[in-house]
Amino acid sequence: MKKFCFLILATITQISFAQSNVIANDIKINQFVEGTLLTSTAKESPLVIILNDAGAIDRNGNERTQTNNATKKLAESLAHRGISSFRYDKRILKAQKLNLQEKDFRFDFMVEDAKTTIDYFKNKQKYTSIYIIGRGQGSLVGILAAQNNVDGLISIGGAAQSIDQTILGKIKLQAPGLAQDATSAFAELKKRGKVKNYNPALESMLRKDLQPFMASWMAYTPTQEIQKINIPILLIRGSKDLQSTPEDLSALQKAYPNASVKEIENMNYVLVNVEGNNDMVNQKSYYRKDLLISEELTKTISLFIEDK
Repeated sequence: MKKFCFLILATITQISFAQSNVIANDIKINQFVEGTLLTSTAKESPLVIILNDAGAIDRNGNERTQTNNATKKLAESLAHRGISSFRYDKRILKAQKLNLQEKDFRFDFMVEDAKTTIDYFKNKQKYTSIYIIGRGQGSLVGILAAQNNVDGLISIGGAAQSIDQTILGKIKLQAPGLAQDATSAFAELKKRGKVKNYNPALESMLRKDLQPFMASWMAYTPTQEIQKINIPILLIRGSKDLQSTPEDLSALQKAYPNASVKEIENMNYVLVNVEGNNDMVNQKSYYRKDLLISEELTKTISLFIEDK
């Protein structure tokens, strides 16, 4: 009986997988880039390369303390619309395995990984087009990598200012007493590449080993970098995204007037819909895998790609 039940379950799983017209394969491009290729079985399909936000985030969009599968759900949803995707673990997750120290990391490493990924799939000559989707920090990485010749860029919740100015903006709102100290510390870091004397409350972002990474990240201003590319761009922000602001969206649009722009009602940072204005309820979704991804998001992305 148990064997019979197992066979029934296996059959149901195979039918479901077949009906989805999606094939998943794990791919290692090099020692730094390993991820999952989700391929639509359609004869011809575009490919999106999905770049995650800041932090030690895996290919599915999860951190050690936050598991929501946002990136995995986005990839699966796009696959059902005939769009293939590749998503990968961030290099920082391999730090221990590759004996990499925090002090050795640079922002440009993420751009290098994205460019390597683009080149890998371009050389395959298998896809009708290649697009980048960048979430949060991945938006800036995508803007820089897109200068490596892709067919389009989709920014989700991307910042408009350099990271130091973005952080300062949040400090002024949440801890105004720290604003002057933070301004001085970031100015010194930008000028000298390091800072010795700073308020201990800023330790998490200005500790000695992290300073080289922060300095390399601060070197880029998204509104300036986006003007260096000439490809179709779609700028997206969820109206309930607590990590980005409406001002970010409008500033990026002003910097790249030809961009398509979409603010998705009720979508939050992890790409799901939330009701009301309770930030705690909003943030609880960061820890839930069961919530459905915004249908409006995948529809907007697929229409943008189909239209090009």
